Formats: sequence, C-alpha cells, structure tokens
Amino acid sequence: MRLGRIGGVVSAIAVAAAMSACGSSQKTVDVQSSTGTSAAGALIGVTMPTKSSERWIHDGDNVKAGLEKLGYMVDLQYAENDIPTQANQIENQITKGAKLLIIASIDGTAITSQLQQAADNKIPVIAYDRLIRNSPNVDYYATFDNFKVGVQQATSLLKGLEAKKGPYNVELFGGSPDDNNATFFWNGAMSVLKPKIDDGTIKVKSGQTDFKTAAILRWDPATAQKRMEDILTKTYSGGAKVDGVLSPYDGLSIGILSALKSNGYGTSGQPYPVVTGQDAELASVKSIVAGEQYSTIFKDTRQLAETTVKMADAVLKGSKPEVNNTKDYDNGTKVVPSYLLEPVIVDKSNYEQVIIGGKYYTEDQIK
Repeated sequence: MRLGRIGGVVSAIAVAAAMSACGSSQKTVDVQSSTGTSAAGALIGVTMPTKSSERWIHDGDNVKAGLEKLGYMVDLQYAENDIPTQANQIENQITKGAKLLIIASIDGTAITSQLQQAADNKIPVIAYDRLIRNSPNVDYYATFDNFKVGVQQATSLLKGLEAKKGPYNVELFGGSPDDNNATFFWNGAMSVLKPKIDDGTIKVKSGQTDFKTAAILRWDPATAQKRMEDILTKTYSGGAKVDGVLSPYDGLSIGILSALKSNGYGTSGQPYPVVTGQDAELASVKSIVAGEQYSTIFKDTRQLAETTVKMADAVLKGSKPEVNNTKDYDNGTKVVPSYLLEPVIVDKSNYEQVIIGGKYYTEDQIK
C-alpha cells in the first residue's frame, strides 16, 4: 500500500469502528445476529477481480483492513480476471464457513450457481462496485454513481475541447461488456455527447458510435491501444487529427495515449487530444500533471471500502445497513438496495487539492 494513503485508510477504519460502537454498551463479542450467531470473529470471504489493476489491490487491502479492525477474519482472493478461478474461490470460501461474501465480480452473470450455494447456506452477499446480475441472491450493492461518472467524463471532454475550434473529431471507447458498470458509464457519457454528435459539434470519423463496437473486453489496455491504432490507420491517415477521446478507464487511457504517441501526437506541433479516464491511478495522475491525459474521474476507494465494511458489519449483527438508492440497480431479477458514493472530476487544475490534499497520493509519488 502506498504510504501516502495509510493515514486515510486508518482514519476511515477508525470512523467505521467508532460508528459500530455508538449506541451500544455491549462488547463486540457479546453482539448476536438475528440468527443467534456471534458476529465476532466470523469469516468473511472477499473476492476481487485482478491484481493487474492498481485500484483493485487497494480495494482489497482496504476492505480487509477495515473488517479485521472490527474483529472479523478475512479470506481475500484475486482471480486475475479468470471467471472459473473466481467461481472456485467463492465455492472454497463457502466451504470454509464464510458467514458473508463481498464480491467484485469479473463477469456479473457468471456466478449464479455459486450465489445459489451461498443462499442455500444462508450466507448474505454484498456486490462490491460491480453489480452481480441475473440472480436474486444479492443482498446489497456498494458502488459509486456510475451514470454520473459517465456524465462527468463527457463533461470533462467537452471542457477540454473548448480550447480548440470545432467541429471536433472525437473517438469513443467503452468498458468491458461483461461489467454492468460499463453500460452505466457509456449511457451517462452519451447523454451528454449524443446531442453534440447529432448537431455536428462532434464528429466520430470512424463511425464507431455504438457500445458493442467501442467496448474493450476485460478493460484490457493492450486491446484499447490496438483499437486506437486501427482507427488512426483506417480513418486518420489522410491528415485529419483526433481532437478528443472518450476513455472510461485510466488503464485504457494509457494504451490509447501510447497509440497516439506512436502516430506523432504529443509533440510541440501536434499535442495530444483531450483524453478522459477513471480511477485516478498513479500513472494517469502523473500523465495529467505532464499534460498528456486530460482528466480522470476520482472515486475514493477508501470511502467505498469503509461503506462496504459498515454494510457487512450491520448485516452480520442482524440490522439493516444504510442505503441511498432502491430503484436504479435492477440486476435482471431484483432491484438491489445500494449505497452510491460521489465521484469527482480531476484534471491539472485541481489534482493538488483533491488528490494530494485528500492524502490519496503524496506529492513525492506524483513527481
């Protein structure tokens, strides 16, 4: 874990611990759930998609630390974006006697049998950041306002384009089609961009304006780089230039920028287009400071971990966790009660205030 973030994580854990203690003179070991099972020392299974993305490493670390601070045992697993591996990890956690599962799914439709197994064993499930689909056996969902993330990405893109004279050549990238969040990001962004496309302010020269074509499976940076290279070769070889790229994730943004750099962008005569992103990964924050990537959407995963820890603690102690959305996240079988956190646009003008001031990274890390 980055040293600059330890203080923030400890603070979040302390708040969670203090809130769980409020209003009760009982010791943790005395607290009983509604089923009569002691919550103290219970095993919680936590499964994350991959360690190849910086953010998931810190999500896992923060959730584990928060739960352990409250006295729970944690089995934290990473599946390296392999669906059968994640399914086996969940099954193993159930076999080990987990009392609750926190799952950031790789494919939100691929673990229905494991969820049924959890339900048969009366094990509640919290979907972490990615909605688990097509199953009634999802109890709660903790995430950010994902439609708003897309709106913010498109808004930031338009703001960056203001420095240039329109109409603007913009190319569109989407997230992984098996991740429910990806369509929320896309729909949020298109709610802002489509009117501009319709009135001619924005031109998508490649003609690739549908999500299916723009989507990048598993959020893979190399796939995004290859797609950007193909677009440049087929559409921009005649001298036209790309003014902006809607990218839904920092990892994709780095791949896209690599393709652009290989095609002569990033020089004094041809600056980089306005490229968006998401997750405020360290490489992208550095890129923003260097004047390459234009912006990212900061989702403070310390807050997401804290919210999820509170949810888990409440469920295991027999009470209902706090939610703030009970209508928008229909997984195809049920509307999953959710808690949505607020994302923030970060660019060169405010990264010091938001990122460094919020102790997400230190100044030395960004240099």
